[in-house]
Amino acid sequence: MNQTIRRWAFPVFALFMLVLPALPVPEFWITQSNYIGLYAIVALGLVLLTGVGGLTSFGQAAFVGVGAYTAAYMATQMGVSPWLTLFAGQALSIAAALLVGALTLRMSGHYLPLATICWGLALNYAMANMDFLGKYDGLLGVPTIQFFGFDLGTGRGLHVLVWALALLCALAVTRLLDSRPGRAIRALKNGATMAEAMGISTFHYKLTIFVIAGMLAGLSGWLFAHLQGTVNPTPFSISKGIEYLFIAVLGGVGQVWGAFLGSAVVRIVDDQLQVWLPRLIGTSGNFETIVFGIVLIAVLKYAPDGLWTFIARRVPAPRRLRDWEGAAALPAREKPGRGEVVLEVDKIRKEFGGLVAVNDISFQIRGADIVGLIGPNGAGKSTTFNLITGVLPATSGQVQYRGQAIAGLASRRIARLGISRTFQHVKMIPEMTVLENVALGSYLRTRAGTVAAMLRLDRAEERRAFAEAERQLQRIGMQEQMHELAGNLALGPQRLMEIARALATDPALLLLDEPAAGLRHKEKQALAAVLRQLKAEGMSILLVEHDMDFVMGLTDRIVVMEFGTRLIEGTPEEVQASPAVRAAYLGTEH
Repeated sequence: MNQTIRRWAFPVFALFMLVLPALPVPEFWITQSNYIGLYAIVALGLVLLTGVGGLTSFGQAAFVGVGAYTAAYMATQMGVSPWLTLFAGQALSIAAALLVGALTLRMSGHYLPLATICWGLALNYAMANMDFLGKYDGLLGVPTIQFFGFDLGTGRGLHVLVWALALLCALAVTRLLDSRPGRAIRALKNGATMAEAMGISTFHYKLTIFVIAGMLAGLSGWLFAHLQGTVNPTPFSISKGIEYLFIAVLGGVGQVWGAFLGSAVVRIVDDQLQVWLPRLIGTSGNFETIVFGIVLIAVLKYAPDGLWTFIARRVPAPRRLRDWEGAAALPAREKPGRGEVVLEVDKIRKEFGGLVAVNDISFQIRGADIVGLIGPNGAGKSTTFNLITGVLPATSGQVQYRGQAIAGLASRRIARLGISRTFQHVKMIPEMTVLENVALGSYLRTRAGTVAAMLRLDRAEERRAFAEAERQLQRIGMQEQMHELAGNLALGPQRLMEIARALATDPALLLLDEPAAGLRHKEKQALAAVLRQLKAEGMSILLVEHDMDFVMGLTDRIVVMEFGTRLIEGTPEEVQASPAVRAAYLGTEH
């Protein structure tokens, strides 16, 4: 029943909105519906930018102004066809988004929202003070849109165009999120470390969704100009930018269809409040703003994921259709020869101020070797991992991978060379399924881009990516849980999922940071069997682990660290027999 509802909800809704002007409904309803569609288009950009990407923007109204003013100026002052002004407005929106994004998207924390307020104010102020744009009076007499000789007007005719574009935008965003670039975008909200370790340029995707959000806002502005017939700076102020963000949060800032729900609620309730509040209070004023502020506080407290979640709970998403049976394998890299030096760490050092976390550590890893890196808590093991994989820059020393110096390279560039890793604290995307999290690992082995994803030209490659993800989940014994949300898993299965994701990158060198932590005894045995199989296939493994039985029964050599310094290196037997190692762990040589 739920799957039937999911399957038919979009076409039924789309059909209703497109035929609404032909129904005997009041003109006021059509006007309201037009504005709901315009607001939803802007809110879709914020769903992508803020809800999915984790980038808060208060300046989307300025991009609406870019699209509106471009359409109005070119149509009224230059006599250009509205259809050509659409492309011009989109080009200017892209240029503005690229410029602003390049300057602001490297900011983090509260600086980015403050920056969006600043450039939103700046663009609005520029619109209001340029003579050729009419200053505060704006531009009048914007013509209506003609479609094959038919005048769409500003009501019922334009309604079909507004909603056709709004629905197409929603479909494009939905398709984008269910794709290779979509998984990369969904990884942004949880920080850059994991995404970069999978070979993803987080700045590239931040800029991508910023540009898409700007284009959607510019499209809404183009429609707004021809709906209103006049353009002035007021609808593009910073207060309107805050309202767009309020719409997205109210509907469900991470939900595509929450943009439509939030737009409908805000537009309808705002109109009714303007009528009823003066009657109740006995005086006129913008009291609806106060009510909306109270409503937002209530939503943030009792429904922080927005109103759409109440619908989503009753109609859960269906399982992904398993359509990748027989899909061709993804390209695989050539593994190093047995005995070949894969990784050479030469006196790497990391200082945090006056603290030396890693003190001139040196060791080698050869082809098909499993090397353990052990030591007490605080010995510097995870920091060494971060230095090798580019998460942290080394203070001094060299790291060579298959003869190439990699110290100082960004972690995504190191990942492209064939080094993959897991993390001491599991890093994943809890809102995605186990299968989708693992498919993220195949990012570097696939090529589909944003436009291909929106146009659904990536399906053959997606089937290959999911076939690879399922294969890696089968390898670690988690295929039965592949449709579970990753955030619902216990710690042990989360670690196994993270290993499967790392294996999906097809690495030549695999770095595992405490992979057995949280696993039961049988799960540890199964994991050890998987690692031995990987060794037999020619993969080299560097392992940080506190379970000594697990390490001693698995590794070829062990490097022991203490207080950032290499204490001893040798076979498991040599390490077990070392008095220095016993002293490091137990505080005594006996």
